[in-house]
Amino acid sequence: MKPTYNTKVGNESGGHASRCVLASAVLFLFFVLSMPLQPVYAQSSSGAQVYLAGSENSALNRRMLSLLKEALGSGINIRSFNSGQASQDKTTPVITLGPEAFTRVRQGNRDVPILALLVDQSFIKGYAERSEGSVSGILYNPPLIRQAVAGQEILPHATRVAMLARPETVEIYESLVEQLPAYGLQARVFVVSSDNDLIPTLIHALNYGDFILAAPDSGIYNPRTIKHILLTAYRRNRIVIGPSQAYVKAGSLASTYTPLTEIAKLAANYIEQYRRDGQFPPPAYPDVFRIELNDQVARSLNIPLPDRQEIINSISERLAGSEEASDE
Repeated sequence: MKPTYNTKVGNESGGHASRCVLASAVLFLFFVLSMPLQPVYAQSSSGAQVYLAGSENSALNRRMLSLLKEALGSGINIRSFNSGQASQDKTTPVITLGPEAFTRVRQGNRDVPILALLVDQSFIKGYAERSEGSVSGILYNPPLIRQAVAGQEILPHATRVAMLARPETVEIYESLVEQLPAYGLQARVFVVSSDNDLIPTLIHALNYGDFILAAPDSGIYNPRTIKHILLTAYRRNRIVIGPSQAYVKAGSLASTYTPLTEIAKLAANYIEQYRRDGQFPPPAYPDVFRIELNDQVARSLNIPLPDRQEIINSISERLAGSEEASDE
């Protein structure tokens, strides 16, 4: 005799089980929906990522992105900073490339932490002081004291340094003038009141100084004026140091500069410290630097150039010795 089964009971049991599963799913969904929503960028507060706001130079952006990825390591993701990003996420650090990128991010949200790269001290100093710990920078343009010492290494007999400034940029040189006597140098700033006064003022400066020390002052040193400045200097057997690596190619004799690899390395250290302490260190120059020399200009002026690495080593030793002496 074949066994019989109560299919009605089985169907009722199956239906009851299905209703229980459905009820559980509804309760779980209700529980999930009732939880407070977390912003999609919450993971950024752990410091696992940074944003990168690039410059208008796409080649430079790609180069810096590659160097930063290498310096930061695989533990930190670099994401592109988009317009309006700061209003959504003000906890994740933003690395900016150049003054324009910094200004764009800063205007979006004054509370977002920013590490500015490829900026000079005069640009970032005020922001860093007003937003201490949340705004900092890796300084790019060479410090003037290093440039002055480089000039003296090339011209060991040099004792006087001349500088050109507009009335509104004289302050660029103020601290330098106070530092130079410790290196056996005297300095004088010659003020250019107008464009028409540039060359006459330059001639006075050349009569005073053993060389011209140029700061990154675009009102004086720019593509329109640099040829006239350099020709006037060389006709009087004087050299120009600075203001940057690019101007050495144009005809300045020398300029120190910081390799992008070193900027990326120090930036990674700053990001790591921000992740650890919640604050950036103050703006600073990388310790490692290089020097660009114009050999053709040196030959035309009969100036023997020391080995590049010898110049770098000597500059580093003198600057370090002066810092130690001031600490004592």
